[in-house]
Amino acid sequence: MSEGRDSMKMLIQGQLEDAQGADVIRVANPATGDAVDTVPKGTREDARRAIDAAADAFKVWSEKPSIERSRVLLKTAELVRASVEDLGATLTMEQGKPLGEAKGEISSFANTCEYYAGLIGRERGAHNPFSTGEGFFIVTKRPLGVVGAILPWNFPVSLMGWKVAPGLAAGNTFVVKPASTTPITDIKVGSLMVKAGLTPGAVNVVTGPGAVVGEELLDNPKVAKIAFTGETGTGKRIMEGSAKSIKRLTLELGGSDPMIVCDDADIELAVEGAAWGRFRNCGQSCTSVKRLFLFESIAEQFVKMFAEKVRTIRIGNGMEKSTHMGPVHTAEQREKVESMVEDAENRGAKELVRGGRPAGNELSHGNFLSPVVLTGVDYDSKIAKEECFGPALPIFVVKDLDEALERANDTLYGLGSSVWTKDLEKAYHAAERIQAGTTWVNSPPIARAEVPFGGFKQSGFGRELGLEGLDHYYETKSIQVLEYSKGKKWAFPIN
Repeated sequence: MSEGRDSMKMLIQGQLEDAQGADVIRVANPATGDAVDTVPKGTREDARRAIDAAADAFKVWSEKPSIERSRVLLKTAELVRASVEDLGATLTMEQGKPLGEAKGEISSFANTCEYYAGLIGRERGAHNPFSTGEGFFIVTKRPLGVVGAILPWNFPVSLMGWKVAPGLAAGNTFVVKPASTTPITDIKVGSLMVKAGLTPGAVNVVTGPGAVVGEELLDNPKVAKIAFTGETGTGKRIMEGSAKSIKRLTLELGGSDPMIVCDDADIELAVEGAAWGRFRNCGQSCTSVKRLFLFESIAEQFVKMFAEKVRTIRIGNGMEKSTHMGPVHTAEQREKVESMVEDAENRGAKELVRGGRPAGNELSHGNFLSPVVLTGVDYDSKIAKEECFGPALPIFVVKDLDEALERANDTLYGLGSSVWTKDLEKAYHAAERIQAGTTWVNSPPIARAEVPFGGFKQSGFGRELGLEGLDHYYETKSIQVLEYSKGKKWAFPIN
């Protein structure tokens, strides 16, 4: 791709369009610092045009027969799969993750579309008689209307799918605001949805700052719901802004996910799970393993094997086949991770695996940061208390499961978690007591379309994926029908 004003545009009412102003946003490759492309710097007026387009499209899309909505989602999945090479390469260049991970994310978007295409038309309401025998009531589901989808930069495509697939299945329409650092693949995917037969304006993609485009989504009364994935601080701001018009909300926010390895766990499997769970996407996932708790009896063995495994991770440009881990997404994000590591070391932590900025000319222009594994970490360290969004992992040693659970729950967050044990009773005991929306047993964090996903505490509320994810894009409507021959007559005074 080349930098240029005409290379990428916003998607509004099924057409690729420029913004009202001439300003653009430069999208940089985090592995090289080079420009990938530019996108328009959208204004409030651009956001309003997209919202109006979505509102008009809602009148058409929401009334389409369920089989037609299903066909559009299935065709979207087909077109996205056929474009996986181009979309994957684009995603790697703008986000930084290895090409294999990027293509997996593209496939995940297609999977989500297929899953919800299969659910359309299978929803069931309720028809029940009144207990008094005077008639009956019906419970139906109706789409909300226009949804503002505000996306993060770490998984910009798959998380777009988590929102638009169930929302479109339910009959809603969308204005998507991608992260300003990763908008290009989302625009391409949106264009493929139009090609698949989506009503023009049913999905719009508006690029621009959150303080401009995002604020219009919050302020505009035509937007019925905000679906947001991102940091907790921004989620709080969205809650505040949405209160003005009582918008529906789904918030998937930060996490500080614990991984508990019991003394009877398959150590080799757990080592692999911890390495993948922490360093996939350079540790930039809401459900990355962010705190590792080891039982005393297996800690020494695990730490030795884990250190050896982490040292084999190859860092580099995501377009290189040999790369296991790409760069941190931005220079600012890298500095945040480095600051957390420094804080932990100032409190006595030691680097079991030494991190830092790797040497080499091919890595000097990117935001690369080597994996760092810390032991002897103070529980009051920032890396233990806050969300670390990057390739750094603190290890803690605990006496038993009770201590592990107490430490695991000592956080403001409650998104994901995992427990590793061969004892089913122990696994169930832990899963029931960990304060998190998801607990994986003997598995690293892997989200699947069929399984509802969301958080406890300050990790947000509402659910995406699964049947629960679909339900968050409906309003519940009750219809009460009286049989007048059996009913009472109403008159004043009431006797």
